[in-house]
Amino acid sequence: MLPYALSHLSDTVLLRNLVALVVQDRHTTASLLAHMAEVDSRRLYAPAGYPSMHAYCVEGLGLSEDAAYKRIQAARAARQFPAILDAIAQGRIHLTGACLLAPYLTQDNAPELLAASMGRRKSEIQELLARRFPPTHVGSVIRPLVSPGFAQLAPAQVGWVEAVVEEVMGAGVVTAGAEDVSPGASGAASSGNSDGATSDQLAPAQVEVGVCPTSTEGERFLVQLVVEAGTREKLRRAQALLSHSIPSGDVAHVIDRALDALIAALEKRKFGVGAKRVATSRSARSGARYIPVQVRRAAWERDEGRCTFVSAAGVRCRSRRFLEFDHVEPVARGGASSVESVRLRCRAHNQLEADRALGAEFMRTKRETARHEADFLAGL
Repeated sequence: MLPYALSHLSDTVLLRNLVALVVQDRHTTASLLAHMAEVDSRRLYAPAGYPSMHAYCVEGLGLSEDAAYKRIQAARAARQFPAILDAIAQGRIHLTGACLLAPYLTQDNAPELLAASMGRRKSEIQELLARRFPPTHVGSVIRPLVSPGFAQLAPAQVGWVEAVVEEVMGAGVVTAGAEDVSPGASGAASSGNSDGATSDQLAPAQVEVGVCPTSTEGERFLVQLVVEAGTREKLRRAQALLSHSIPSGDVAHVIDRALDALIAALEKRKFGVGAKRVATSRSARSGARYIPVQVRRAAWERDEGRCTFVSAAGVRCRSRRFLEFDHVEPVARGGASSVESVRLRCRAHNQLEADRALGAEFMRTKRETARHEADFLAGL
């Protein structure tokens, strides 16, 4: 008999088993959050080969991006307010409710908010928070669309999107009508951002959008955004300057050209990509922190613009964000700035190497001192 075939169970047994599994699931969820919080606190994802807790959950544990985000958010809140774990284990607060509460909890209001949220539905908790913390402004929101999410908009909605983008961008935007796409379930979810600020926080910024209907030209993506008047004018100036090569003024082509130029400029400034080649064996004075542009370029090309950290299990970090040049031998110990002596590391793994080489407590104190100095200077 198949392990998940339940047709042989009586109604009474089936319902009893379901209730028992729900209770078990709540306890398992609470235990899972406690484990995630501790792993996150110890930053054990870094030696495992991942740049952030979110990356570890998605790539290492196989969770979806959304599932990882919610559990990390709840785990971090529960580490600060342990009562959340008990409430989840007892079924008094669900995981979504804990995530809704997390941004608002403080040491002063946590007992009251948690008590007021016990047994509440998601919509009821949202209403509770809206009354307690009325929004002072509405910021920009980017909503990921489930493929082919944009295709599922009704004709009137598609027209509205076209009108909004046309008004904001001041340029022709081509969208697919509802009759041009296949039917299917659609979905949309908004999410907070943390990775954009610090790579080891919650989930990366939710800027991925659903795939529009594919064509012979390959995959395409719907990107919808609101810009300020100044940005709109810059776009119009770029369209005018590119009018000979892009007569239609197509926004997608203009942005693609702009990104090519931006990436080339940034790679040249940060890593010396495209700089005049010189002998890569040349090294800087031992102990010098400055890394010559030709060394940066050669290291960037050798490491393929990706963190080079490899865990004991052979997992190489996949991060291409927040990359830093790391000296194999710390500069404090006389490390040189030669091609052979530097490598690309993401911020998390650069810090991990520093902790290993110079001691975690020493580096913690050094970072705290630097943070206090920065705060002091910012307050001047």
